[in-house]
Amino acid sequence: MASKDKEAASSDATPSNPRGIPYAPFVDKVEDYVSSRADVEPTLRRFQEMIAKYQFMEQNLQRRVAGLKDKMPDIRKTLDTVRFLKLRTSDSDPIETTFELNDTLYAKAEIPPTDEVYLWLGANVMLSYPIDEAETLLESKLQAAKQSLSNCEEDLDFLREQITTMEVAVARVYNWDVVQKRKEKEEEEKGTGKNTEAAS
Repeated sequence: MASKDKEAASSDATPSNPRGIPYAPFVDKVEDYVSSRADVEPTLRRFQEMIAKYQFMEQNLQRRVAGLKDKMPDIRKTLDTVRFLKLRTSDSDPIETTFELNDTLYAKAEIPPTDEVYLWLGANVMLSYPIDEAETLLESKLQAAKQSLSNCEEDLDFLREQITTMEVAVARVYNWDVVQKRKEKEEEEKGTGKNTEAAS
């Protein structure tokens, strides 16, 4: 039980960015990770798994960024419309406009001065809001989307750094293995050379 608590504490202590993505280990000395050639394959496999996890997170963030970039112009357009409606007084003439019913279907409408608007919240839900509340809600949604986009872009940069760090680590471990193979081969050749000299 105590060992599980220690493991949980050590996993919580892993350094990470503000949104919990862990830093990749920087391999300065390969010997810290690999003590013999038998450790090379498991270490490379572990590093490749980490790269795959970082790439998976990167793909998810890229999709999220694309979704936010799609959503933000709609929020801005809706906010501008709400602000325009807010400026209209009760003695203003109705506005004739067209509005979108579907991707290819529009309808004409006359909009009298109003104190409330209806906003789509998603999942086929529409709610009525007083104009001031709608403006506040849309401003907060836009601000949240901007912050989320900023965080996603920061995380993407962070992930690219971690992927590069892990690729360098893989190359260092692989190169260390190649050097060890050469050393073993040279030692083998020296050993067989001595044996043939002794035999003659």
